[in-house]
Amino acid sequence: MFNPSQADVRRFFCDVYRKQRTGEAMEAIEVLTGQWIDLHPEFHAALSDVDAALRQMTETPADGTNPFLHLSMHLSVSEQCSIDQPAGVRQAVELLARRLDSLHDAHHAAMDSLGRMVWESQRSGRPPDGQAYIDDLRRRATQD
Repeated sequence: MFNPSQADVRRFFCDVYRKQRTGEAMEAIEVLTGQWIDLHPEFHAALSDVDAALRQMTETPADGTNPFLHLSMHLSVSEQCSIDQPAGVRQAVELLARRLDSLHDAHHAAMDSLGRMVWESQRSGRPPDGQAYIDDLRRRATQD
């Protein structure tokens, strides 16, 4: 099982950003990552300096948004949809994307639901509730 450290994650995102800028060949996961990076130009400065990214691991970003966590969550939702796990996530995100007219916005909504599921799991000491996550996504996709 792949279990990267926080430093590994930061190095990965910074390396993908560097490869994009230099035109280097990339693995499939790096291409997908690069697509999410492109949609977040506000993160480019943080991704352009791996040494600074590593030094700032324990700091809270001034605007409260951690670009590495944010991009990691985009990848998590992408992976969930690609394997439809938990079951139904692909359809729920697709419905949400149609409702919002944006896959990117649908991902952000899914990331909110995913974060809530993880927080509830940590708070309660129980395993993550995948069905509650899917139900929340479906509710978001069908609400007026």
